[in-house]
Amino acid sequence: MPANYDIIVIGGGHAGIEAALAAARMGHHVLLLTLSVEKIGQMSCNPSIGGLAKGNLVKEVDVLGGEIAVLADKTAIQYRMLNRSKGPAVWSPRAQNDRLQYARQARTTLQGTVNIEIKEEEATELIADHGSISGLRTVSGGEYHARAVIVTTGTFLNGLMHIGLESFRGGRLHEPDAGRLSESLKSMGIALGRLKTGTSPRVSVASVDVSRLRIQHGDEDPVPFSFRTNRTIEEQIPCYVTHTKEETHAIIRRNLDRSPLYSGKITGTGPRYCPSIETKVERFAGRPSHLVFIEPEGVDASEFYLNGLSTSLPFDVQLAILHSVKGLENAEITKPGYAVEYDFVRPVQLYATLESKAVRNLYFAGQINGTSGYEEAAAQGIVAGINAVLRIRDEKPFVLKRYEAYIGVLIDDLVTKDTIEPYRMFTSLAEHRLILRIDNVADRLMHCGVRYGLIDPAQYQVYVDQRAQIEQAIEGLKKTVVSPGVANPVLAERDEVEIPEARGGQNLYQMLKRPHVKYRDIEAMGCVKLPPEIARRVEIEVKYEGYIKREELAIARLRELERERIPPNFDYTGVSGLSNEARAKLTQVRPADLDQASRIQGVSPSEILRLLLYLKKQP
Repeated sequence: MPANYDIIVIGGGHAGIEAALAAARMGHHVLLLTLSVEKIGQMSCNPSIGGLAKGNLVKEVDVLGGEIAVLADKTAIQYRMLNRSKGPAVWSPRAQNDRLQYARQARTTLQGTVNIEIKEEEATELIADHGSISGLRTVSGGEYHARAVIVTTGTFLNGLMHIGLESFRGGRLHEPDAGRLSESLKSMGIALGRLKTGTSPRVSVASVDVSRLRIQHGDEDPVPFSFRTNRTIEEQIPCYVTHTKEETHAIIRRNLDRSPLYSGKITGTGPRYCPSIETKVERFAGRPSHLVFIEPEGVDASEFYLNGLSTSLPFDVQLAILHSVKGLENAEITKPGYAVEYDFVRPVQLYATLESKAVRNLYFAGQINGTSGYEEAAAQGIVAGINAVLRIRDEKPFVLKRYEAYIGVLIDDLVTKDTIEPYRMFTSLAEHRLILRIDNVADRLMHCGVRYGLIDPAQYQVYVDQRAQIEQAIEGLKKTVVSPGVANPVLAERDEVEIPEARGGQNLYQMLKRPHVKYRDIEAMGCVKLPPEIARRVEIEVKYEGYIKREELAIARLRELERERIPPNFDYTGVSGLSNEARAKLTQVRPADLDQASRIQGVSPSEILRLLLYLKKQP
């Protein structure tokens, strides 16, 4: 007999976890379908969370009420804050994690959440009724009905694995693919593309000579991802760094004819910013070496992950490559590297809510939308989960703008620009990154988590109290004037210009704006001592006040364009002066406003002006 749910989530990866948890925590009955319960939350690639821009996504998901940051903190074995030597706009946290513990914690969280039911089934066919999704059928003949469906199949949709010139069906090593769902999506008018990704070999810990490698420790003062985490790990496990050499590259070049990438077996487009080692050797022929990061897979794990050696070359070639690398001369491969091709949904077919334009109440999140990475998947998952709930409640959708969150940048790029290669988040993609810092993430987004019932009001009150403390401290700096006699000894230590005795003093707010003056220097002048995190926030907000105000003015101009809304079924044929390409792109993307329209590739500024004038004339 058909079973009825509010929402069905297909897939138990990082996107599926966040989508299911968000919908269930908002009070709706959720069915999570997965090919393997044991593989829920699997870290298919390297055992880490975060990184440049990716760590920002994790922090944003956290203050919305998501789980990835909590899971990362529960299973962290090392923390590093990247880009500390640069400005706070590009600081980003990263953690090494225990792979098995991460999956176990994810599974335990889902199983312990009210409103979530988990079934080990393969979805093969989606069911739609009058243009709206109504359920699905599974390979076992089961039929499940729902008011919304979220597809988060990752690399499993029609997955094809490659090791050397051998190919076999699968979404991950030793796991089957989900091939039949592709045909169902196509029958609904959803266009699919083909992408490729890959992973590095794993090697036995005992077979690696770490004494010959450069050690990479974690931070001395580790900072957790989640605002809900009250502990830090006592002992961090180090990573190691080595590099390839000319001998390595010669081995790769001699065997390119045995590579599926260069023999024509792989047709999908691979990631530009995380290429295989054979692609790096070919693309950067002049480089004598490439870095390899040797990452432990857990506290007591028996395997290292070789980050930087992604490859799909045959097993014997992989072994020869490793044995040419310092410290890996006797390495034993426990799992070979491989490439996987898979179907993905062209995300330009989605609204910013991640709902399909072709089928109502059908959502897509994660790698199926052409992205790469656990963090990008989790960000899409929570947005899809929230919006699926809001859709069935007939409430206003949840859409983040580019100036509100990295999540907004990610989704806007996906639905506005046509993805032809796996998308990876970078700080350079966020034009307002000074506003999108990790230190102000709660200021920007926590109220949304509260609004949707995903953040406990008591937790929110802690943030409110901290915000009040920051503002009070800044006001105190403006009101406190110190004499040259007190300030000048500290300024001299920081190579700052001293205050002339005749001036009679300077307030601490202006003092803190000086480039080399830190909040601890202000404390040395007699200012109140603050908790480290509050002091860091005060220092950033004071030092960057001018830049932040400039960004806010730019954002205000963008909001003017956002006010020029474009009707969902707007007919662009009536707008004179548009090129055929612009009309086609605008019709395909169907931008919500002029701001989004201005970012569509192939639409010129003059065409945006023509569109603005046309909209102004409409009643």
